[in-house]
Amino acid sequence: MDPARVVLPLLHAFVLGSAGILAPSLGVAAPAASAAAAPASASAGAGATPAATLSFNRDIRPILSENCFHCHGPDKNHRKADLRLDDRDAAIEGFAWAPGSPETSEAIQRILSTDPDEQMPPPDSARTLTATQKATLQRWVAEGAAYEAHWAYVAPTRPAVPASAAPGSGAIDAFIDAGLARAGLTASPEADRRTLIRRLSLDLTGLPPAPADVEAFVRSTNPEAAYTRLIDQYLASPHYGERMAVPWLDLVRYADSIGFHNDVTLRYWPYRDYVIRAFNRNLPFDQFTREQIAGDLLPGSTPEQRVGSGYNRLHRISGEGGIQDKEYFAKYAADRVRTTATVWLGATMACAECHDHKFDPYTLKDFYSLAAICSDLHEKGAYNLSGGFTRENLSEESLFNTPQERSQMEALEAEIAALTKEISTPT
Repeated sequence: MDPARVVLPLLHAFVLGSAGILAPSLGVAAPAASAAAAPASASAGAGATPAATLSFNRDIRPILSENCFHCHGPDKNHRKADLRLDDRDAAIEGFAWAPGSPETSEAIQRILSTDPDEQMPPPDSARTLTATQKATLQRWVAEGAAYEAHWAYVAPTRPAVPASAAPGSGAIDAFIDAGLARAGLTASPEADRRTLIRRLSLDLTGLPPAPADVEAFVRSTNPEAAYTRLIDQYLASPHYGERMAVPWLDLVRYADSIGFHNDVTLRYWPYRDYVIRAFNRNLPFDQFTREQIAGDLLPGSTPEQRVGSGYNRLHRISGEGGIQDKEYFAKYAADRVRTTATVWLGATMACAECHDHKFDPYTLKDFYSLAAICSDLHEKGAYNLSGGFTRENLSEESLFNTPQERSQMEALEAEIAALTKEISTPT
């Protein structure tokens, strides 16, 4: 399967409602989720432990992507010798790999060669394989030269929980214990209670614990039960959503200003609050995704869902004099593709804005096909900001359900204006 062919169907699946494609919820991860990653290995391409079968994505793809795909990868316009190493069938057909037989694999022989006319990568390429990387490729071919689909499109599976010698340990502990054992390490002693509650509070709320909570935990005669109560307390705190929203807002490039030229402020805070509420409600991730990518298109969409779709307008906006409207419309669309691909598809598609990707399986057509999904946004490229953003410049969405909410907002804005005037007046 060519991963590039599933980019658009996958995004459509998100929008149209295939629940459970990614994590089941936004809030607390499944117990073994963080431990489901591939076993640790040395740095990219350095090879796994001898007892483990090599993984293409973990151990081989980094070597080939860094050293080989530039000339023998997805980009047909830059491919040399008509040889592809990113496709197993093509590589075998081109005699690069002979599964099970590294000694008859042409690519392995070229990699091991010291003849500058035969050596791969070529001496003038500024790319060099280490002895460990060469040995890893040999071993991988001997094991059968198995490929794996791009990691971003491999459905995660829950691995078997390793046996743990520690009494009463959970699944995550078991994975950590197994990793420590493989590395020949032992766990550090348990931290004192003041340190534990500080770590927990900072992890879940971003704030230090209240002194009363610290003292109560320190004096507790049942620390396990007390710790569990603290977890529930912090998860129920409104600050939990604020803490969890921070990395998400970074990913979707949230800001309260346009990001160009004179950096005019924008009232994007309703989207920020939407994200905070989503985490505090433990909104399922598939719903969280649909509401951001296409909340305004959902049947009978609520103001909350339409605010969520403000994700599509978080890119930088320019009102600088002299810019071309269509040029900046294209810039905004490209920004949206890059962000959506990175955040939701686990893919870096930026290179495909100008040409077929040289290292990953994405084409120029894939990039602009994804951009076309949002090409009907009511959006301009160049905005007249001399009077700020107005109804003439931007479409507006009512953020409030009732007249009382609108009245409260108007009163707050009037109070802000009065206070601003007061602090600006010389005394």
